[in-house]
Amino acid sequence: MTSAPADPPVVVVVGAGPRATGLLERIAANTAAGYAGPDPAFVLHLVDPYPPGPGRIWRREQSPLLWMNSMAEDTTLFTDETVEIEGPVVPGPALHEWAGIEGRTFPDRRTQGAYLRWAYERARAALPPGVVVHEHRTRAVRLEGPREGPQSVWLADRETPLTADLVVLTLGHQEAELAPEERQFTAHAAREGLTYLPPDYTADTDLRGLRAGEPVLVRGLGLAFVDLMVLLTEGRGGRWTPEGRYVPSGKEPVLYVGSRRGVPYHVKLGYRLEGELPELPRFFGPAQTSALLARPGALDFRADVWPLVAKELGWAHYHRLLTTRPHAFAVDRAAFESGYAAADPYDGSLDAFVRTAVPEAADRLDLDALDRPLAGWTARTQEEAQARLLAHIDADLDRRHDPAHSEDLAVFMALLSVYGQLMRLGDLGTWWHGFFSFLASGPPGPRLRALRGLAEAGLVRFLGADMTVRAVDGAFEARSASLPEHAVRARALVEARLPQPEAGRVRDPLLRGLFAAGAAATGDGLLAVTPEDGRVRWSDGSTHPRLFALGPHTDARGAGAFTRPRTNSPAFRQNDATARALLAGVAGLRVSGAGVARAGAGGEGAEGEGGGGGSGVVASASAPAPVPASTPASAPLPASLGASEALSAGPESGPGPARGPGSASVPTATSAVKESVR
Repeated sequence: MTSAPADPPVVVVVGAGPRATGLLERIAANTAAGYAGPDPAFVLHLVDPYPPGPGRIWRREQSPLLWMNSMAEDTTLFTDETVEIEGPVVPGPALHEWAGIEGRTFPDRRTQGAYLRWAYERARAALPPGVVVHEHRTRAVRLEGPREGPQSVWLADRETPLTADLVVLTLGHQEAELAPEERQFTAHAAREGLTYLPPDYTADTDLRGLRAGEPVLVRGLGLAFVDLMVLLTEGRGGRWTPEGRYVPSGKEPVLYVGSRRGVPYHVKLGYRLEGELPELPRFFGPAQTSALLARPGALDFRADVWPLVAKELGWAHYHRLLTTRPHAFAVDRAAFESGYAAADPYDGSLDAFVRTAVPEAADRLDLDALDRPLAGWTARTQEEAQARLLAHIDADLDRRHDPAHSEDLAVFMALLSVYGQLMRLGDLGTWWHGFFSFLASGPPGPRLRALRGLAEAGLVRFLGADMTVRAVDGAFEARSASLPEHAVRARALVEARLPQPEAGRVRDPLLRGLFAAGAAATGDGLLAVTPEDGRVRWSDGSTHPRLFALGPHTDARGAGAFTRPRTNSPAFRQNDATARALLAGVAGLRVSGAGVARAGAGGEGAEGEGGGGGSGVVASASAPAPVPASTPASAPLPASLGASEALSAGPESGPGPARGPGSASVPTATSAVKESVR
């Protein structure tokens, strides 16, 4: 009597944006190389309410005025020979090559979204015939199941769950429940008839309550503020003359803006580094991170890690200065390099050595001054603060576009190197991420020049550093440390920043359920994972054998889902390791016949396509031994199945669009998405 063939294994990926697209590319590359055996066969479900590839952040349905924050030549989703992975390198075009545009331009986000959609279609088309993909245009709201058995993934629009052998969470940036002050301001606005916009992705924020000509308080001067500024000016019909003067439409509000630092993020560097490059990593590499990991107890970033990071950034700065301005040093190159290497960054001897070897303060790297440029500075009037901020913007634009200060670019390169190394240490709090973004992830030059032009037009007024807001009768009132004798009142307040889902404030019902079931979380509300391949950690110290997570909702966050070419991207390394762990798992299930019987796993999905944003990072990647293409697949599941405690991810189905129990498999669209942006 012949037994019925076993159902193929099932993998469910929740979130189908850039990070999931990178994972899919690695699955396709590794299956093509024979890693999962000669005829791999499994079902792959992609669950997300937004389009696959671009996801929420990069979808086409947003204003064409919103730009990328990276140049086109600095954006790729494909591996190259610098990426240290077990799987095969499969090159592909960077954004500028694909779109046929100049590499040093800043494209709009819709162009990047079309590139990501094309990359998704390419990866899906490269999968072998036995891998069947289904897209579900809905949200996953609950996850449950025993460690040693199938997982049930409940969707918002269907009564029965997807049954999965392995689950990957590529959820992207997370929303958060309101913090206490935000709840207070929301209630105050409702009582007084005011407008309060809490932290959100600016492109999705309803700005209609910000009235023409009226003052609006804005807290935040990062990238969310830049988007807000553009949407409230050009987005309301204002225009720029060829001479760079802004012509208002009359529909703009007046923005009174401040932040913790009180200044905009540093503008993008406007030149390439020529000549001798600093050796990186030098003082903060694998040996140093291994030593930190070997220390007992929890690491304190400022006390334990920052001194090493500062030494690495300093090395890049002074190495470049030795090349371009050797007269800035009181000692010769050999003496400086040996003295710098020997100096201890923990006990003050490094700072003392630098002060002696580099006599002029202007030639030294002062990270504290960079971090808080307005510290200790005060103005008596708003006009004085305005002049100070305009001078700061002018100086930043001049310096960051002047290759005579190429030590700044060397420090930028060191920041990227440090970020990759830090992924081994897990999440170390929010300060480092803010510092990195302030120095390395600021706006393009034209955007900072636009901010200056809007300030000159009277539409942006600067309040300075350490801005605070309180609710008063009929308004919100803002003050700052830079303007201690000045207060501004307005009927509207905007929090120009992304939500921070700290522990206890995570909004996503699936993640909330995971934490309630015992998944480990950081104090910032991030899901704890292994840095190598994204296995979800449990609060008892174990890892879940069937659950993975990649992206900014994890403590292995960092470099984006797409990155600069030829930089050995940590995200690409982790994608490859996770893809190979998944393939080893499904290969083992096929051999053992352990694939689950699944209700509705044969293609049911909500109509639509799938997608969702995501980015993440690791320090290194390891992968299981490959399954040779010439022999039957026999790899075991990627980890011990462990104890039998259940993974119960919450009793509630959670919110989500009601699309009915309908189930229609979504075919691959192979239309020319590239032409849609030309």
